[in-house]
Amino acid sequence: MKNILVIGAAGLLGQKIFQYGQDSHNIILADINYINSLPKRKYMHIDITDYVLTEKVIKKSNPDWIILTAALTNVDLCETEKKLAENINIKGPENVARIAKDVNAKLIYISTDFVFDGKKQKYTETDVPKPISFYGKSKLLGETAVKINDPKVSIIRTSVLFGWNKDPENSNYVTWIINKLKNEKEISITINQKNTPTLADNLANAILEMVNNELFGLYHMSGSECINRYEFAVKIAKVFNLNSKLIIPIKEFKQKAERPKNSCLDVSKASKDLNFHFYNINEALNFMKKQKADL
Repeated sequence: MKNILVIGAAGLLGQKIFQYGQDSHNIILADINYINSLPKRKYMHIDITDYVLTEKVIKKSNPDWIILTAALTNVDLCETEKKLAENINIKGPENVARIAKDVNAKLIYISTDFVFDGKKQKYTETDVPKPISFYGKSKLLGETAVKINDPKVSIIRTSVLFGWNKDPENSNYVTWIINKLKNEKEISITINQKNTPTLADNLANAILEMVNNELFGLYHMSGSECINRYEFAVKIAKVFNLNSKLIIPIKEFKQKAERPKNSCLDVSKASKDLNFHFYNINEALNFMKKQKADL
């Protein structure tokens, strides 16, 4: 049993790491916000932009591993609030990595497929990043910051996290689509953006396997299937028995930040090194459907 500090525990991925890891590890939860589904006895308030507070939380929790899921992930907000993005996505990880090194804790940093420009088919770990949005740039600089400050680090790039969220305030692509279609709302979805959408439950289990195997380095961990946003929405409708005719395909959205056209990730390295199966779209959506039925 290891002491694992999850920073960003109120987010979807943090919730899932706690859900699947709590029986085999001592998991300490830290976030700037608290949600009622988190056990208070396990929770500590943290702000990773505050070095003194972050040091206090990390030293008090005495972690073997730190999993840093906290980030500013709103792509358009990062474009307009660059200083905020720098503080959370660059300075914050740098703070955590420096303190992790001081206390001899291993660190897992969650990054993104948006470090790429979208001009390739499926990106591997050896492909050179070239972000086209400030969000992507800030996350790439976050990768650099943790590598410089802590040699015992693993960097995980993932893509379009989805799953059932215990915080009703926070939706994700799949739950947003489901709610819109259930309410018979017409939605416009782009055909010109491809990703490898990732079930948070699947990723959480892969991360826990990384901890169990003490695996370090750069890994792409996402869903195994490359799909455009419109096709993904149609599959969501089909699996959850909703009206796909309400989904209108469009070429472009007008958004503040540019998105890569194809940021699909190749997960073969992680799959091989961990002997782990990353879900395709149907597997992931059917897993979610069964979860909902079991609630």
